[in-house]
Amino acid sequence: MLHVPDQFLRDSVALTARAAVAVDLSESLIAEMTSLAHIASEPSAFCEGWFLGAALRHLRSGSDIRLIEVRGDDGALIGVMALCIAQNYGRVPVKHVSNWMHYQCFMGSPLVHAGYEASFWRAVIDLLDHSDWASGLLRIAGLLEDGPLHMGLVQAARSAPTIHRYTRAALASDLMPEAYLDATMRPKKRKELRRLTNRLSDSGDVTFAVLEDAGEIDAWCDDFLTLEASGWKGARGAALGNRPATAAFFREVISGAFAAGRLDFQRLALGGRAIAMLVNFRTPPGSWSFKIAYDESLSRFSPGVLIELENLPRVLNDPEVDWMDSCAVENHPMINSLWGERRSIIQVAVPLSGIKRTLTYRACRAAENTS
Repeated sequence: MLHVPDQFLRDSVALTARAAVAVDLSESLIAEMTSLAHIASEPSAFCEGWFLGAALRHLRSGSDIRLIEVRGDDGALIGVMALCIAQNYGRVPVKHVSNWMHYQCFMGSPLVHAGYEASFWRAVIDLLDHSDWASGLLRIAGLLEDGPLHMGLVQAARSAPTIHRYTRAALASDLMPEAYLDATMRPKKRKELRRLTNRLSDSGDVTFAVLEDAGEIDAWCDDFLTLEASGWKGARGAALGNRPATAAFFREVISGAFAAGRLDFQRLALGGRAIAMLVNFRTPPGSWSFKIAYDESLSRFSPGVLIELENLPRVLNDPEVDWMDSCAVENHPMINSLWGERRSIIQVAVPLSGIKRTLTYRACRAAENTS
């Protein structure tokens, strides 16, 4: 008797997708998304209910956003993602469908039940093919190259060429922390960091802590927002605290992640005053380094590097976590010097049916080749 793998059977099922203008997430949908996150094909903090809900409330900026739900015959939630109508395809002023990636979203993967990747994408593409609001083509940004969701999309789509690719630092190793640092950092650099730690200790007690008490969330958020705004991000208007909306988003995300058991909020202090803070999201088997802030007046002591050195053993010794994504820009000088692994993040373009959409797709692809 021929044995058909369970994943193949799942990926052959017909699923139903529906779209609704995204205003907020209902409590029942958040509960479904929480369950789905634990059986997802690829973990993504940025598509879990506590994060996406906060983003919809505070970071819309007028975007026309639709929430796509893909369900099985029994009504079970198989996948979910937020789509928007983007106004430009690169430098070309062409409206098209894209996954919604605001400035605080560092991964574009939808939340999809493991084993249903291709079926999920087929349902989404079929929905868009038959929706008047879905103009142009479908662009998906922030996909892990060669991951299950990327491979599922390649299998499901008529065509899904990669139109952009970059790599960013990741931490993924079976080595113990000391062995890992020996392998990734020059001895001279490690010696210099030990010297800086000792010099910093001469100025007061250096302590490291992790947020464990819900009653301290507001104070920790205050410290982070103040610390970030005191540096170059604040001067350039890029700090979370520069705008009420992004500050409110940050506070809500921190509270939501804490309640969901996803938060790893770290603090390095000198004499009781925060000099570096790091926000991570744990989504086993992966994790995400979401935000870092440090006191730039103490940059001679490299407080940002020092808190990353505290973070490294927490990740490598975590039995539930296999990797951490830096969420950093490509070739980031600090984190690239500490972490030796890399993740390849891509954008893909998917044609939709219809003569006008086909012509738009071909024009956009042609523009890529001439830019």
